[in-house]
Amino acid sequence: MTNNDVLRSLRYALDLSENKIVEICKLVEVTVEKTEIASLLRREDEEGYVECNDEIMTAFLDGLIVFKRGKLETQSVPDKNPRARLSNNTKLKKIRVAFELREEDMHDILGLADFQISKPELSALFRKKGHKNYRDCGDQILRNFLKGLTTRLRG
Repeated sequence: MTNNDVLRSLRYALDLSENKIVEICKLVEVTVEKTEIASLLRREDEEGYVECNDEIMTAFLDGLIVFKRGKLETQSVPDKNPRARLSNNTKLKKIRVAFELREEDMHDILGLADFQISKPELSALFRKKGHKNYRDCGDQILRNFLKGLTTRLRG
């Protein structure tokens, strides 16, 4: 799932303005202009569309964690230059942390999107890459999770 899709989905689910997205990114000391956010929120076929890079997506997700949960005094500033591509697993983990979701919550949210996943399959998505039970999070899982989260937050 593209970073733009995730950004659009979370923006809709939380009913965030472009200014609020800029503020959320500033919480982790990343400056993004409002006009840039507007370009990131456009659809691929719209004029002025800009692809959201991993740096901005990471800043938004890390900022969302701070926005929803508050900043820890011992928390260091996240790496602004991620070396590895931002995977769907990482996006799902950061969203889970931001909303303080437990395993039951995750299943409930996926259920709202009429998507069922077993407990072992779900826990495999949060394992460290290289672990024998690690599983890549596919676009379908992330898309259905975001759909269920939107239903949960907006009704």
